[in-house]
Amino acid sequence: MTELQRIDYEPAPLLPPAPASGEALDFIVLPRPRHDAGVPLLTALTRRRSTRTYADTPMTLDTIGELLWAANGINRPETGGHTAPSAHGFHEIDIYAALPHGVYRYDPALHHLVLKHVADARNMTGYQDFVAKAPLDLVYVLRGSQVLDTPKQQRELFAAVAAGAICQNVSLYCASEGLATVVRGWINQRRLADALRLNEDEVPLLAQTVGRPAAP
Repeated sequence: MTELQRIDYEPAPLLPPAPASGEALDFIVLPRPRHDAGVPLLTALTRRRSTRTYADTPMTLDTIGELLWAANGINRPETGGHTAPSAHGFHEIDIYAALPHGVYRYDPALHHLVLKHVADARNMTGYQDFVAKAPLDLVYVLRGSQVLDTPKQQRELFAAVAAGAICQNVSLYCASEGLATVVRGWINQRRLADALRLNEDEVPLLAQTVGRPAAP
């Protein structure tokens, strides 16, 4: 058997969230996605990869809107169906976006970003040094109140499957649009929950960094 390679990261210092830069609006109305855009699925799959170096190019609202819709947006308005599956239709995973001008929660029903906290919390989304440099860090948060009637073991399994599906949607969108991304599980859940101003029943499960790839 071959020995598994360990990926070494330069740990980011455990600093508080930075002051926000730019205007933090209470609500950001996101542009509707281009449903006919992108490359064929199999082409996107050939390009899907994890990237840990990012350019500091800001993300446009058009791109953020398409990215979040691809992640877990409403694709069947008549039934409220989402682009990512969820056991029993719980939809217990919320997506938080850490941007330079604030922390926002994505509202799929309205396709809006809702301001949670005026701070730059990107550096709080993980220990790796690149998380504070990329223009966008997504955090996938389990809303425990949504699944209280489910046995704990099932609750954890269902949440993990839902978060994984959302991650893959984001990864395929990034592969289709030439963006860089990586899914990250190395997070400090308590510090991140505080940075996102979460309630006691809300738990960060995973983070995902998105941006333009750095020039070679």
